[in-house]
Amino acid sequence: MRLTVFGSTGRTGRQVLAEGNRRGHRITAFTRRPDTIADPSTLAAVVRGDGRDPDAVRAAIINADAVIAIIAAPSRKGPHHIADVARTITGVMSETGVRRLVITSAYPIVGTKPRLPIALLKLVFADAYADGAAMEHLVSTSGLDWTIARLNRLTDEPPRGTIHTSRDLLDRPSAMTRTDAAAALLDIVEEETLTRTAVNIAGAR
Repeated sequence: MRLTVFGSTGRTGRQVLAEGNRRGHRITAFTRRPDTIADPSTLAAVVRGDGRDPDAVRAAIINADAVIAIIAAPSRKGPHHIADVARTITGVMSETGVRRLVITSAYPIVGTKPRLPIALLKLVFADAYADGAAMEHLVSTSGLDWTIARLNRLTDEPPRGTIHTSRDLLDRPSAMTRTDAAAALLDIVEEETLTRTAVNIAGAR
């Protein structure tokens, strides 16, 4: 597939690039920091820009088969612009006819268990989760073939090779490695069974 990856130089995005290359996809990396890509020669293209700039986004997704977007604020204090980036990406995709979108979100936005940790997370990350919820609304009403992938706590540990994916809320939302999360995002974009739905993803138990 011809994939465009937003957030490609983040810790999870780098894993998506590596795993996507292993699977033989032609990847365009969209980033504000192209100098941090270790080996650009492994990619079809690198586009530098801000995800809120429609011209830069258009240059990155033209002729793509699908888009993977891993968008996050640089810190807990923000700036929180996930919804703004999603608005630009979905708008440009609609204009250019690129329909398949997999975008990450945070499971605690919808999670209810375990009650105390989830409540604390929603308090500490209230602004970030509000931005994420707004993003989910924009994506789910876009008319695209979207999948919202809600990830649980991510670690930099070695991959375990097993994840749990469900449309339902998770009873035990275990942490997951970034490598396993990247593989899950690529699995989702490669198939059609999870379009127009949100899935909740956790690590091996």
